[in-house]
Amino acid sequence: MAIQTINPARGTVEKTFNKYSSERILTIIEEADKAFLLWRETDFRTRKKLLNNAAEVIRNKKEEYAQIITIEMGKPITQSIAEVEKCAWVCNYYADNAESFLINEHITTDASESYVEFNPLGIILAVMPWNFPFWQVFRFAAPTIMAGNVALLKHSSNVPMCALTIDQIFRNAGFPNFVFSTLLIESADVKEVIDHPLIKAATLTGSEPAGRKIASSCGKKLKKTVMELGGSDPFIVLNDAEIKEAVSSAVKARLINNGQSCIAAKRFIVEEGVYDKFKGKFIEEMESVKVGDPMDESTALGPIAREDLLYELDSQVKASIEKGARILTGGKILPGRGYYYAPTILDNLSKGMPAYDDEIFGPVASLIKCKDAIDAVRIANDSNFGLGASLWTQNIESAKNIASKIETGSVFVNGMVKSDPRLPFGGIKNSGYGRELSHYGIKEFVNIKSIWIK
Repeated sequence: MAIQTINPARGTVEKTFNKYSSERILTIIEEADKAFLLWRETDFRTRKKLLNNAAEVIRNKKEEYAQIITIEMGKPITQSIAEVEKCAWVCNYYADNAESFLINEHITTDASESYVEFNPLGIILAVMPWNFPFWQVFRFAAPTIMAGNVALLKHSSNVPMCALTIDQIFRNAGFPNFVFSTLLIESADVKEVIDHPLIKAATLTGSEPAGRKIASSCGKKLKKTVMELGGSDPFIVLNDAEIKEAVSSAVKARLINNGQSCIAAKRFIVEEGVYDKFKGKFIEEMESVKVGDPMDESTALGPIAREDLLYELDSQVKASIEKGARILTGGKILPGRGYYYAPTILDNLSKGMPAYDDEIFGPVASLIKCKDAIDAVRIANDSNFGLGASLWTQNIESAKNIASKIETGSVFVNGMVKSDPRLPFGGIKNSGYGRELSHYGIKEFVNIKSIWIK
């Protein structure tokens, strides 16, 4: 079956690719293992030079790469450029810091000398999503390769041009062949790759069902995994919050990446004293958002990435309405070419509704009233997900206490949730396990080995 690039802004096929055969997959895995045997012996100076080269390649062609992202998944072009720039940042970050992160850790014991060292594992498989088609890959690849591993990418089938372009970036940067490799395969082919004995570990960013499948396949083979899955992030606004700033951030936090982000704010939990004020301004700003051609720099909201996802989103909204949710604005597929959905706010939500329980991947905000901070935390934690949370209040000491009680991998006070190379990123509950980024991320795919000498 062919793998296609379908432009979501137009609904048209841009390019078609043939998926790789089993023979080609096997050859790439075997060559990647040969590359690993040499790459693991390189010093950090060599790795640093090449990863900084990759950052330079990325910056020099950021507009070209951004256009590929927008064509394939519909992100507004200004956001695509920002994504590409962030990839260069993470390359520079790990080029500069990997050696210090992985330096031997000396520990005093009953031995003459004892220490911990961090050894690479081999080929690490990454199953990556379409929503941040460059960033998700580079935030995995930069630490993985700097640790001495080699990277094997199975990208989402609707962004094959991104997958092949990233492969070429590593080649243009001067990396040896097969230190980074792309497989153009479908989801059904992933198990065959995982089962190969030369694959040592896997990481997935994607949906909860996809995570369960990959984790199950790896578990049967006793292979390490990191899972960054879905989210239904709470955005908590307390009575003493700066409402204008909170609303402005709320709109951006819900609509960024056309609402298709695991860490996009989805449940807006607002204390009753400011609920009506927040609601009025939230509706006003959501209705003023410019929806249109993602190649237009003035566009704030582009299309949903695929037609099937557009109708899945619409069905979630309709199911919530049938159970009693109320539309404050939007709530419909927009007419015309492409896969566009109106900026939407729902209220009168309760447990059992998709807009309350599930991850909504699109420009749909769930507005929920709470009695106080204690009630806000209860509602925030009333979810199977636990990726990120945003908290708005001017009482910073109280915010620290509240943040400790929220069941997520991160809490951002008076700011929207975002990933940063300097901070660990990941979730708990059905949002997954393990961490990416920072010094925690680079140690996920190494053998943490104790050496004891007498």
